[in-house]
Amino acid sequence: MGRNRKPPKGKKIKPTFFVFCEGETEEQYVKFLKSQYRIPIEIDSKKAGNRITAKYINHYKKIRFTHKKDKTFFLYDIDAPKMLKKLQAIKNTILLASNPCVELWYLLHFKEQKAEIDCKKCNEELAKKNIGYKKGVINNKLKENLTNKQLKAIHRAKKLETFKNPCSTVYLLPEALEEAKNEKN
Repeated sequence: MGRNRKPPKGKKIKPTFFVFCEGETEEQYVKFLKSQYRIPIEIDSKKAGNRITAKYINHYKKIRFTHKKDKTFFLYDIDAPKMLKKLQAIKNTILLASNPCVELWYLLHFKEQKAEIDCKKCNEELAKKNIGYKKGVINNKLKENLTNKQLKAIHRAKKLETFKNPCSTVYLLPEALEEAKNEKN
């Protein structure tokens, strides 16, 4: 079991959000959210990758301070059916999945995407909407759009069928962060 953090007297401690993700783009998005919300977020990117297991997560948390309200998220592309089943089998986690790729979540900030799409086309569409987009980099223009158009993206993502192409449940993370930010002491 991990070490429990002791809340400062008179203050309520915010939970830590543990986010396990598979790549640079996902990691950069979580870092962006961390800077926006200023809530404790631990990011584990690429270390476990496709080898992610409940045992790995338990070991990762064992050496960190934990709290009963901590939350664990997976931020993964689920264009491979085996990966979806593997992630769903790990208990007490929230799956932030995008099909075909996390760039779909970014694209939903700019437009609705109802037709099936592949990663290459998704990146091309995103580059048209956000001039200068490069995989794994969140430039200032994209930061601005990710902030200002987040509610539109959430609305668009919620209309998509979960785990089918296209879909994104990445919105669950900003919603959880917003909820934690607004919790009363």
